[in-house]
Amino acid sequence: MKNKKSLFYIIFLAIIFAMLPKYSFSQEEFEMKSGDTTYIMKKYVFGMYKRGENKNLDSTELANIQAEHLKHLGELAKLGKLCLAGPIDGKSDLRGLLVFNVKNIEEAEELIKKDPAVIAGRLTYELYYWWAAKGSTLK
Repeated sequence: MKNKKSLFYIIFLAIIFAMLPKYSFSQEEFEMKSGDTTYIMKKYVFGMYKRGENKNLDSTELANIQAEHLKHLGELAKLGKLCLAGPIDGKSDLRGLLVFNVKNIEEAEELIKKDPAVIAGRLTYELYYWWAAKGSTLK
């Protein structure tokens, strides 16, 4: 009887471990049904720009950094790595939002570290995984 219980637990655990990869959030996409609609949910990297420590730049330096910052974001968008980006209105320490179409946070971090505003210390950032319906648009 004890051997049957042990065998049962071993089989049960083997089934559970075999199923884990299917339900793991390490996957990049999964289907989600809502009524008659099936959504393909995709994992993106969501970023937030925050105010950096370097606040002592003259207007010429600021204009140059801003122009290079926007150029950098435009290049990422052309490459298909950046889906969405925009500034935060107001005087908050949050300065902007980004949605990256990359494999992982490490890839997004490599891209954002090359931003001239980050390099200059004008902006810092936080990155998170974020799920959204593939092909979602703003209206």
